[in-house]
Amino acid sequence: MAKVAIVTDSVASIPEKLIEELSINVVAYYIHRGQEVLRDLVTIQRPEFLEWLATTRSLPTTASPGPGDYYSLYEKLAEEQGVVEIASIHISSKTSGAYQAAMVAKSMLNERLPEIKVEVIDSLNASLCQGWMVIEAARASLAGKKLEEIARRVKQMVPITRMIQTADTLKYLYMGGRIGLAKSLAGTLLNIKPLIGVENGVVVPLGQARSRSKAYQMMVELVESAVGVGGKIKVAYVHAGALPEVLKIKQALEERMQVVESIIAELSPALAVHTGPGTAGFCYFPVIDA
Repeated sequence: MAKVAIVTDSVASIPEKLIEELSINVVAYYIHRGQEVLRDLVTIQRPEFLEWLATTRSLPTTASPGPGDYYSLYEKLAEEQGVVEIASIHISSKTSGAYQAAMVAKSMLNERLPEIKVEVIDSLNASLCQGWMVIEAARASLAGKKLEEIARRVKQMVPITRMIQTADTLKYLYMGGRIGLAKSLAGTLLNIKPLIGVENGVVVPLGQARSRSKAYQMMVELVESAVGVGGKIKVAYVHAGALPEVLKIKQALEERMQVVESIIAELSPALAVHTGPGTAGFCYFPVIDA
């Protein structure tokens, strides 16, 4: 068992195989669909959710886990597994309440079990950008690193880990209130593919293209401008029911960059709801040789 327990949210969208291999502890988001309350990747899985999402006329809402959800896990790790150090890494505090809930849970735990050290870290990002931080933290824990070293490594990754993705349609951005009806209709008619990313913890537009192929080329150019042509990166290709599209992105990116490690992952339902089926992109960070 890892000396430092690693905790994160389901929206990190880490592949199940890596979760198991690296002993990552995941707390599920909530999805409110009509009168149903679903748990992200627990009571609702990706294929079923995306099939439903493609036909719905009203989006479900999502909610972060509450302090009690995190507290229950922290307590279980301490009392049942003998954990004394926990690194808890969360989606941007500027877009969700997970980080704040985890901080409350930490305070609750400290009152009852003051000997347990919990480091709650704001990734200021989402998806596999958050996921990369969790993966690297879990690897460091398995290698025997202490909590302070793990937290320092994760915090170093926060400003350099970047997401770039495009939606297949503007429908879900409109339904979610992120763009107006006129822009949605015009974008659909013109086949516009918006590029979005995260900067300083907030989702931001990065540009737009008139086709998927042009959007993918723009993605590669954005990485080149940030890292340099031929720079070394670790990258997670992410999608929502669009594996063929991320394979195209993978080919385009790896022709221009040195990808030293890559994974392919599908967004969790609680994330996919915001951009819809067909979303494709990646999360990456530069690798600097020691």
